[in-house]
Amino acid sequence: MHARSRRMVLFMVMAAVVVSVSPVFDGSSALGKPEARKLPPVYDTKADGEKQIADALARAKWDHKRVLLQFGANWCIWCHRLHDLFKTDPAIAKLLASEYELVLIDVDEVDGERHNATLEARLGRPTKNGLPVLVVLDDSGRPLTTINTEPLEQGDHYNAPKVLATLKKWKAKPASADARLSSALAEAKAGGKNVFLYFTAPWCRWCKRMDAYVLSDAVGTAFCSAYVPVKVDVERMSGGSAMSDKYGRKEDDGVPFFVLLDAGGKKLADSRAPQGNIGFPAESFEIAHFMKVIKAHGKSLADSQLSLLEKGLKKKR
Repeated sequence: MHARSRRMVLFMVMAAVVVSVSPVFDGSSALGKPEARKLPPVYDTKADGEKQIADALARAKWDHKRVLLQFGANWCIWCHRLHDLFKTDPAIAKLLASEYELVLIDVDEVDGERHNATLEARLGRPTKNGLPVLVVLDDSGRPLTTINTEPLEQGDHYNAPKVLATLKKWKAKPASADARLSSALAEAKAGGKNVFLYFTAPWCRWCKRMDAYVLSDAVGTAFCSAYVPVKVDVERMSGGSAMSDKYGRKEDDGVPFFVLLDAGGKKLADSRAPQGNIGFPAESFEIAHFMKVIKAHGKSLADSQLSLLEKGLKKKR
């Protein structure tokens, strides 16, 4: 019997003992895991796993990333150890931030019922071999693999090189910047719109603000009525750096750097103001430049929509 299987059997036996002597059994108890009891919880015992995945897939599709589901429970010490490794190992943390949307799925008992049981069943009960277990989804939500983490253990910790190699194996192949732009131009032509092309990098926090802005509900709807947004990662996408050079981005411009194009690919404006690249607009002069070019080349935008776009920027300051 594998070590992980022995641990699960031991947990079940101890749980049965607790049930026999206590009128109430809360499945979130550490039960013989004093180390886990001392650690802060990492799993949300009230979160809807299906919604967590849906939100992650929306972000993953925009970035052409994988979604990495980590099934576990707060009583599980190995779940904490894997979570800590994901945060503290520089190479693993960088890879996760660049290539994955990580989702922690709680499978403990809530009000006497297994949390996210329906989700587990839909994915083939990945936790049947113990906790934690990883499931990799592509950006359409299709399961690609289930990873039993026991072979990644080494003594009382995880083998970081093995974990890194496993994550590298299942990351998405680089998307084509040219293909993404071609698709956006075709959509713009069909809808009588212009293209809002912006260049980003995985480590850029201001780029994430740009993502949130163009993808938000009310602001995003107004913005997309006149523009087709397309994101090109200069580090992760094939041809991304060359495309940013083509449209005039210089090294000292940094990211994000945006360009407005017509449906034929002709450059109309960019994010370079007299003071330099405005990136994601936060300062007053940056917001003023952004609104000037967006208004000039977004002819279909009503005054109410322009007001909404400006308020959205000021809110994110």
